[in-house]
Amino acid sequence: MSKNPRLAPGTHFLMGNFALAEGAVAAGCTFVSGYPITPASEIVNRLSVLLPPIGGGFLQTEDEIAAICSAIGASWAGAKSMTATSGPGISLMQENIGFAVATETPLVIADVQRLGPSTGVPSVGLAGDIVQVARGSHGDYQIIALSPESPQDMFDMTIRAFNLAETYRVPVFVMSDAFIGHMREQVVIPDPADIQLVSRKLPQLGTDPMVRRDFQDPNVAPMPVFGHGFKAHVTSSCHNEHGMRNLSDPAVMHDFITKPIEKILKHRDDIVEVVTDYNKGDIVLTAYGSVSRSAKAAALLAREKGLNVGTLRLKTIWPLAQKEIEAAAKVAKRMIVLENNTGQLFPYIKASAASFCPVEFLGPKILGQIHDPEDILKEICT
Repeated sequence: MSKNPRLAPGTHFLMGNFALAEGAVAAGCTFVSGYPITPASEIVNRLSVLLPPIGGGFLQTEDEIAAICSAIGASWAGAKSMTATSGPGISLMQENIGFAVATETPLVIADVQRLGPSTGVPSVGLAGDIVQVARGSHGDYQIIALSPESPQDMFDMTIRAFNLAETYRVPVFVMSDAFIGHMREQVVIPDPADIQLVSRKLPQLGTDPMVRRDFQDPNVAPMPVFGHGFKAHVTSSCHNEHGMRNLSDPAVMHDFITKPIEKILKHRDDIVEVVTDYNKGDIVLTAYGSVSRSAKAAALLAREKGLNVGTLRLKTIWPLAQKEIEAAAKVAKRMIVLENNTGQLFPYIKASAASFCPVEFLGPKILGQIHDPEDILKEICT
């Protein structure tokens, strides 16, 4: 084996899961923990090879609960850390996703989604975890979730996921599926000097933790990571901006919930990304992930037939691109929402768009299969 198995800058023919792993290393990830699960196993398999030669660590855990706990601990030790799983693993991780939110822990979670519920069909893609990642843990909170449509996106969005996690001290999801994870396409890996990286802010050494604001800063507090000489109190119980536990003061309880939410929503314009290709009076196909490829193909077919059809691709799923959805709906003749599920994001999109134009849902002809552009075209023509 090469001393450095990481792929050199240039053009490669890569599986999506391998591209994500390469993106994680390019982003500065030095720790990954995971439990084998189809269709995500190639991510941790590849990182188990890539990390040790650069001084990083890989830990195969006994289950997904231990995987996310280990990744959270590594983050608090100062590492850029991640875990990778699929729907059943996300279900097991939910309590500790809430822990990461409450403690404002930067963390990347790769979710290569598969057909469910329960064990389902491990090797078949379905966008079944869209709402679960944002609402699965109890309480009110905000996370960030990105949606790649290609192996190239798997590389690029993983770097962005780490940058967002470090910038906002929040768990960030890369919401792939079995189609994208196992797809092989051209991936361009840039020179490391051309990749912009972000690292979390640290407090000044010697500052008093009862004076410092380690948490609940809408502009994102520096993180007092362990092993750097900071005195800090970290708890998932209700706490104030200094990290000190407080279960009786209503104002502290209020801030414990609302300030981390405000931290994300205040910066939503820097977080949310969409791709627009529509004109006034178009039928706008709104999609994300692997389905957005079908939407683009269907729009091209429709335009060849002289139909006014455009697309709105949600690169960011959470926070919801409400302003961008409303902007499309205000000029659209009709909006058709495409998802490879029974309509998980559809109610959110409809709530944003229905005041401005008719909004319809179109799932795949058979769940677990990518939309056929011809089927989308038929719906456009009805």
